[in-house]
Amino acid sequence: MNPLEFIAPFALALIVAAATTPVAARIAHALGAVDRPDERKVNRRLDIPLLGGIAVALGFFVGLAVALILAGNENEFRGHLEGQLIGSLILLALGVVDDSRALSARTKLPFQIMAAAAAILYGFRIDHLTDPISLNVWYFPEPVVWIVTTLWIVGITNAMNLMDGLDGLCAGIGAIIGITLTYIAWQADQFAGVFIGMAFLGALLGFLPYNFPPARIFLGDTGALFIGFNLSLLSLEGYRKVSVLTFVVPLLALAVPLMDTALSIYRRLRRGGPIMAPDRQHMHHRLLDSEGSHRSAVLSIWFLTACFCVIAVSFTNLEGTAALIFLALVLVLTLRLLRNLGFFEIHEHPRSDSEEKHS
Repeated sequence: MNPLEFIAPFALALIVAAATTPVAARIAHALGAVDRPDERKVNRRLDIPLLGGIAVALGFFVGLAVALILAGNENEFRGHLEGQLIGSLILLALGVVDDSRALSARTKLPFQIMAAAAAILYGFRIDHLTDPISLNVWYFPEPVVWIVTTLWIVGITNAMNLMDGLDGLCAGIGAIIGITLTYIAWQADQFAGVFIGMAFLGALLGFLPYNFPPARIFLGDTGALFIGFNLSLLSLEGYRKVSVLTFVVPLLALAVPLMDTALSIYRRLRRGGPIMAPDRQHMHHRLLDSEGSHRSAVLSIWFLTACFCVIAVSFTNLEGTAALIFLALVLVLTLRLLRNLGFFEIHEHPRSDSEEKHS
């Protein structure tokens, strides 16, 4: 396909997202979906509108519509889009209600599983792993496919939601990971994934100027859940044809939000409390305390995300023992970095995510 065809979904998604973000802010004010800071939250400004995710979604949907026209009669692409749209709409509706009424994690989980089920029904699946040495492919039985894929989609969705703690953080991370996964899909000749990725990237970049610190509008759970869900699906596009260390590449691209979630679970288990019990010790809180400003903390996490994305791309060109050795080095250095930054330390008096989260 002509590479220029991928520019149109990107450009239109960017324009629509940028144009509709002020409209989303007005809708948020009309619905009362605004941030109300108190002494327990990071944000201190009054009445910053939530629902920025509506503008991101509108831009993305317009970009996908253009991509659908350019893709012609590619039935696989059309099927994927149907599942992606159904799941996205479920999470958008959930996010709007959550931003207005602050739903609990247990209330949101069934709807996230419904969105994942819609995606799986329409072809988004983790159905095999590849031995990096022999290159033998191991296919999963159908029940395992459903369990593993649902865990992946729901896990990434929530991981990105937990990262939405500072102005511009979630949208910027989403854009960096999005362009990486789009490039990986291009390498794997998954042109449906490239179309989806370009529309997704355009929508995020159209919204980001309004959200960069100091933000004029927040994504809200509407946007954070939407971004996480679509990143989880985009990661599955390139996965299907990357044959070496099959699922390590998307895992590395998504390493920052996944590490943040894993460290949160680790802290809660160390305290002896429930895994879903929230706290105020995420990466962005630690960096905000050390850096002293929202912008510096956000840029630091963006940089860390970009580093892992470069590593992820490098893995697509490695094979066999070399890939395993490189992976082991990355794991050792990552654990050392986290230890040096103090992310394994457990502090007392945790605060709830719902209390701390600005959007």
